[in-house]
Amino acid sequence: MTAGCFVTGTDTGVGKSIVAGGLAALLKNSGCNVGVMKPVATGGKYHNNRLVSDDALFLMSAAEIDDDYELINPICFEQPIAPTIAAQLNNTTIDLEKIRHAFDILCKRHDFMIVEGVGGLLVPVNEHYFIIDLAREFKLPLIVVSRLSLGTINHTLLTLSYAREHGVNIKGIIFNDHADTNDCLKNYTVKEIKRFTNVPVLGTIPFDKRLDVENYHKETVLKIFSDNVDKNIII
Repeated sequence: MTAGCFVTGTDTGVGKSIVAGGLAALLKNSGCNVGVMKPVATGGKYHNNRLVSDDALFLMSAAEIDDDYELINPICFEQPIAPTIAAQLNNTTIDLEKIRHAFDILCKRHDFMIVEGVGGLLVPVNEHYFIIDLAREFKLPLIVVSRLSLGTINHTLLTLSYAREHGVNIKGIIFNDHADTNDCLKNYTVKEIKRFTNVPVLGTIPFDKRLDVENYHKETVLKIFSDNVDKNIII
């Protein structure tokens, strides 16, 4: 079994990439041979005539690796929509074998893999295959990223319940702070989720404008994640 974790979210835009990249930077800084992967990405942009994902580039920078981009992000679409819809609009299908082959190669090169999903667990990859199926196939425990805002209790409980029902191991939750949420709501949200799930809280990432996928600042990321996440419980 590959050592690592699969970073998923309770929704889109909750901070999965920041968390996945922050964990990669933290482990890399501690001497771990960490690899990263963003199997499927949407909302890609063209850089030097090549369609790439900012999330995938951020992961590569954070982990300080030189693996081929195509291994890190085998599937990328320009449209910022669900992968299956993007594939339909591009008259193609998502090649799962390409994803599996890339994952196998990366696992042989690295001691610990951090894989970031797209959206939440029930984002479809094809007609009968979802992101949760990818996590289950890779045999990686989940780290669930939850945004500290109104609605998070419901979203988090649903995500954890579905993962458990489908036999996916859950390593824990990382909360990502939201600028507009008051402290009372934040504190009670975390307490309620702990009370209902008994799932470990691995850390809470404070809101900081410098945590930016498109403008990676190594020292900032390392400081924030070192102060708020125990790397020893991630590995």
